[in-house]
Amino acid sequence: MTRIGITGHSNLTADSVPLVQKALDDALASYADDTLVGVSCLARGADQLFALAVLAAGGQLEVVLPSVDYRETKVKPHNLDQFDDLLMRSTLVRYMPHKTAGRAAYEDANETVLGGIDRLFAVWDGKPSDGKGGTGDAVEAARDRGVPVDVIWPSGTAREK
Repeated sequence: MTRIGITGHSNLTADSVPLVQKALDDALASYADDTLVGVSCLARGADQLFALAVLAAGGQLEVVLPSVDYRETKVKPHNLDQFDDLLMRSTLVRYMPHKTAGRAAYEDANETVLGGIDRLFAVWDGKPSDGKGGTGDAVEAARDRGVPVDVIWPSGTAREK
């Protein structure tokens, strides 16, 4: 069994989405079988694209939600259908012990993901985080514990301003 986690930017431009989706599909191709487990917090953007790629590769999806109110307070109305679909298709959903989403909840979710994976995929532009549990922080934490990190940032990918 191979357990791969995801960290990545939630604010990818619309033109970047198909680029990142293809790159994730390609990166998971060698793991495509029933022993693949993808671990995601299901944030919009990279997390959800990864979840779709894991399921398309025949893997299982495990979800780590940062807080009890995550869906109600952080998932945008236009993203609810995809979020709910991925949640229903997951084999395991774990909630962090936080009632509300925030820095501590995101840090705990990142820690839980990192503690249960063999490798981390990072849809990351290489820029440092703002110190609030962002993508750069997750990459640094993974590297600090010796978890292999695959940075996925295809040419032409950009973040919204």
